[in-house]
Amino acid sequence: MTKYDTLVAKEQKSICNTYGRYPVSVARAKGSRLWDIDGKEYIDLLSGISVVNIGHCREDLVEVMTEQARKLVQVSNLFYQEEQVECAEKLLTTCGADRVFFCNSGAEANEAAIKLARRYMRTIKERDAYEIITLEGSFHGRTLATLTATGQAGPIKDGFAPLPEGFKYVPTGDIEALKAAITDKTAAIMIEMVQGEGGIKPLPAEYVKAIENLVAENDILLIVDEVQSGLCRTGKWWAHQHYGVTPHIFTSAKALANGLPMGAMLATEAIAKGFTPGSHATTFGGGALVAKVSSKVLDIMTEEKIADRAAEMGDFFITEALKIQKKFPEKINSVRGLGLMLGVELSFDGSEVFTQLRDKGFILNLTKGKILRLLPALTIDKKDLETFLKTLEELLSI
Repeated sequence: MTKYDTLVAKEQKSICNTYGRYPVSVARAKGSRLWDIDGKEYIDLLSGISVVNIGHCREDLVEVMTEQARKLVQVSNLFYQEEQVECAEKLLTTCGADRVFFCNSGAEANEAAIKLARRYMRTIKERDAYEIITLEGSFHGRTLATLTATGQAGPIKDGFAPLPEGFKYVPTGDIEALKAAITDKTAAIMIEMVQGEGGIKPLPAEYVKAIENLVAENDILLIVDEVQSGLCRTGKWWAHQHYGVTPHIFTSAKALANGLPMGAMLATEAIAKGFTPGSHATTFGGGALVAKVSSKVLDIMTEEKIADRAAEMGDFFITEALKIQKKFPEKINSVRGLGLMLGVELSFDGSEVFTQLRDKGFILNLTKGKILRLLPALTIDKKDLETFLKTLEELLSI
């Protein structure tokens, strides 16, 4: 048996069967490269699903982790911590928010956003408004509340009923349906500026503007889920900045500590008053180690102009991918994305092409059965994108 076969056999006896894993066991990584347990090298075009935005195993981050681990790792949120405050201050300079709540994941950040919206409406606005309206095709997490907020049916929700009440879904892009869904029970509209799990679908600018107007007219909140799209991924710090929107609440996670588990919910000063001591909490969120690493990540993104690079590389990829679409219009339905949040939608079941790409050394994702989803490190070498595009073109020509 190979090392891979041995590992798979051990896992099948010890770990819950909740993942349809790729037939790859990653042993180590560096930059935009992965090596499996048997030594095969891959170009990583997924970066841990938009997590390792500035590349794997950076020496400058390793140094920060090592130094901080010798000083302080975790003491809970019963104490003031300079590392946490430093991180919060840096994070707030990137956006229009005023306050941060640190947690451990995107689902937790979205849970916090839902809870804050409801509590703000009841304790500050003194309105019994608790419903959250989300869009069909959205994905907001796998806790019971965020799973319910997710605008997708099927296996993702099967077997978990009864799900929490207080959520409505409307077709993406249909502003009249959204308008009709708003009642005196509505607390917030929750959206992704680019639907990631939904197939890399940026919202139309006019639709977002109409949502913003509805929010203002009805005195409700706008929550933006930036768990996947945030932190320079789309060519700006936050995807909502492409639209000139300042949400009342937005969320972040994935790339916040470049691989360490960290999430954040950010809110304006007025809305943040919905939380008071004891109303929401977390033991691990924003601990000294992850906060220190996140501070360094934010420094790197600023100093190396990572957002500008993502925009440049994304424009290059889309331009070249559209040339391939023009060559094979019967095989590619569309090429779309913002920055390096990219999707190539095939006109047929993409399983075989996806497998062939993996066999040729490319790690990416397949969503909805036919959308090749790419979320490479924002520091990826242009040549790696060129190599992928050339390989994709060769496979489509067969």
